[in-house]
Amino acid sequence: MWVCVMCFDNIQCRQRNLRNGCKSVLLFVHLTTRTYCFFRMEEEAKPLIPFIIGVAGGSASGKTSVCKEILRKLGHNEKSASKNQDILILCQSDFYKVNENLSNKEVDEELESNYDHPDAFDDELIKNTLSKLKKGLTVETPVYDPKTYSRKPQFVTTRPPKVILFEGILVLYNKEIRELLDMKLFVDCDSDTRLSRRVLKDTEEHGRDLDTVLSTYTKLVKPAFEEFCLPTKKYADVIIPRGADNAVAMEVVVRHITDILKGDDNDKKIARFEEKNSKRVRPRKRSESSGIGNRPH
Repeated sequence: MWVCVMCFDNIQCRQRNLRNGCKSVLLFVHLTTRTYCFFRMEEEAKPLIPFIIGVAGGSASGKTSVCKEILRKLGHNEKSASKNQDILILCQSDFYKVNENLSNKEVDEELESNYDHPDAFDDELIKNTLSKLKKGLTVETPVYDPKTYSRKPQFVTTRPPKVILFEGILVLYNKEIRELLDMKLFVDCDSDTRLSRRVLKDTEEHGRDLDTVLSTYTKLVKPAFEEFCLPTKKYADVIIPRGADNAVAMEVVVRHITDILKGDDNDKKIARFEEKNSKRVRPRKRSESSGIGNRPH
């Protein structure tokens, strides 16, 4: 006849070098043969809950460069990080609202569409996507094409990684979206540098003429930055001046992300804490207290 005589919890299992990841271990003893055996109750598989970091800042402030530098310092590129489910870059620009006729508009009409305004983004889709990822669910994320001013027809299947870098000019603007972020960064850069980067990017990568770029910046980008983006700086946990060139700030952020990726260390800390507090402390005698109790107040 077998009798269960003891039950070890998860922390006690690790302290006794039993199998990690067990929910509990039961110790059975046979009453006749005096032999014993362990019965392991395995822990149920838990969904991967990502740590979401919002990376905000003005247009061409260096948000994407900061995200890529984080990947580089962690020894990843975008493809390898996504493949290993360690860290993922998610862009707010992929969540622009659908406007099927936008790509056919003339330049003057095109300027009426302000892509730096909060109304340009599909906040409901952003909230649903981030909420599902925080629950460990796989989602379908849209892809935006800046050359045609519209979303691409295909969606990308995104599985929840350990860390998500959600970057965009207004990721800290919407309160409900902001509350889904576990850490908030703001990339700070002077306006002259941002303008020069914007001109180079729009003319070389997107094929736009200089007059259109400058007109868009003056009429829409700059006013929207001052009204909507810059005020969100106060919500940031970490402000990164000069972006990826700020080695000290980057090191602080990367070190924090490294601790997150090594989440198993938390279990070890808990085990050491429990073991430390389980030791009995010998009561102090009056002779050891240097007169405590007899000292006048």
